[in-house]
Amino acid sequence: MARIGFDNDKYLEMQSKHIRERIAQFGGKLYLEFGGKLFDDYHASRVLPGFRPDSKLQMLLQLKDDAEIVIAISADDIEKNKVRGDLGITYDLDVLRLIDAFGNIGLYVGSVVLTRFDSQSNAVKFENKLLELGIKVYHHYSIDGYPYNVETIVSDSGYGKNDFVETTRRLVVVTAPGPGSGKMAVCLSQLYHENKRGIKAGYAKFETFPIWNIPLKHPVNMAYEAATADLNDINMIDPFHLEAYGKTAVNYNRDVEIFPVVDAMFKRIFGASPYKSPTDMGVNMVGNCIIDNDAVCEASYREIVRRYYTALCDQKENMATGDTVHKLDILMKQANLSPAVRPVIDAANKKAETTNSPAAAIELPDGTIVTGKTSSLLGASAAMLLNALKKLADIDDDVQLIPPSIIEPVQHLKVDYLHNRNPRLHTDEVLIVLSICAATSPLAARSLEQLDKLAGCEVHSSVILAEIDAKTFKKLGVNLTCEPRYQVNSLYHGK
Repeated sequence: MARIGFDNDKYLEMQSKHIRERIAQFGGKLYLEFGGKLFDDYHASRVLPGFRPDSKLQMLLQLKDDAEIVIAISADDIEKNKVRGDLGITYDLDVLRLIDAFGNIGLYVGSVVLTRFDSQSNAVKFENKLLELGIKVYHHYSIDGYPYNVETIVSDSGYGKNDFVETTRRLVVVTAPGPGSGKMAVCLSQLYHENKRGIKAGYAKFETFPIWNIPLKHPVNMAYEAATADLNDINMIDPFHLEAYGKTAVNYNRDVEIFPVVDAMFKRIFGASPYKSPTDMGVNMVGNCIIDNDAVCEASYREIVRRYYTALCDQKENMATGDTVHKLDILMKQANLSPAVRPVIDAANKKAETTNSPAAAIELPDGTIVTGKTSSLLGASAAMLLNALKKLADIDDDVQLIPPSIIEPVQHLKVDYLHNRNPRLHTDEVLIVLSICAATSPLAARSLEQLDKLAGCEVHSSVILAEIDAKTFKKLGVNLTCEPRYQVNSLYHGK
């Protein structure tokens, strides 16, 4: 079993307490810029074993009586139909998803802010949809010289021309469907308007990574650099914090670069800045809740290797640049890492060599490695999945959970009626057939009951998987990587 390295209960208590203290510091009104993923922070749960993917959401629930949510979305992103890569949906649809998700757990969504608004046609349509749903909508506009022309920005012709977002709670959490949505600008614009109304509201920033109070080259912080390699984020020592307090703290380049501008804005709004460094602006307590540093380091090393293989495959599929791969290669060297950190990589590749066909491997919770090979009936990943379920259910390896007599009619349907070129069953198909078999086979039923044990397991494929297989593994919660090669040599690789 993977060792727990993070105390999640301690985190929930410490983080909510610290945010309450920050609210009190500003006289009872705080705008909290919330970065990262609220509902499904799987990166954090991978590098901090014990951190639950919805921990940040659970923390907010402890503050729900004081909190309301404001969602910011760029009108330009709506116009361009920008898509969230992890979910495959456009940013505007993700706003609707977020509103539903917040509401379903009892968090109040006060409004949506359309940033960079210039009456873009798709943004106007989206606004009308929100209004029909009874959701308040506000407009924020582009400001000439943003973010460096502070005199113009903090004036009636800058923030002053933005709509004032009416809020009713002490804690206003400003979140967004993705980066570049204008969360910070929304918060600072609100501070400007609140100050004009005689209310000394405050601002704070919540980002899980990089963790400010662990070393710069700690594996967790290096894993964050790996996760943001395509954004060119760089972890660095906060020079403002070092100068002000004589203590080292870790931040990232964008916050450090923009701090003098933000500091100048604070001074122009309030007359004095409440913060001496970008680290001061943060409220992150994650670093205080690591309880097993070795476990966290091991998990982070695996994450860096996963990110490296993902980038190699993205480059193969023309979805990533050589620069991203080069940066990850440097991180691998800095951390002195090799693929051996994830034993499934060697196991899958060796199985592929001995069978002369695609293969896959999974590391089960107890450390056992199970492989799968390509056959006339099953793809390698589907075979591996069945073998893993048998192992977890303590079923002999030579037992056929799904008889060929059941698989063959499915292949007939796929090839002769649905006109697929590949007759082998994919992972989703094999699970559907296995569930049908479970109605009459106790062994099949017992194997299906093991599915939840796959969450968090490491998987590697010797070839790039079809999209349907990759999505199935994602739903199962496994950590998948692939070799950057296709199963067949062709110009088109259908998913």
